[in-house]
Amino acid sequence: MAPASATSASQDGTYFDKQRTLLVNEVAASMESVLQNINKLNRSLEGVIAVGNEFSQVEGLWSQFENVMAKEPVVQEEGKNDAKEGTVDEGARQ
Repeated sequence: MAPASATSASQDGTYFDKQRTLLVNEVAASMESVLQNINKLNRSLEGVIAVGNEFSQVEGLWSQFENVMAKEPVVQEEGKNDAKEGTVDEGARQ
């Protein structure tokens, strides 16, 4: 049989074993906290992406508007402009 002092030392553990157990528990708690915070971040990012997707149609409309406004204006021939102006002037005179 083992002496009484050896049995009590193995039950209580050494200082190193106690400190190791405390540190392992602390690391486990910290890792759990990190996991929870990563999950919160993930949910927040999913919410941001969902809100961003809500604006995709609006962005498409603005892009179309920008493309239309960026086109150079069509230059009409002078003869056609005079004919249209003359029609308007004659209608105004009556």
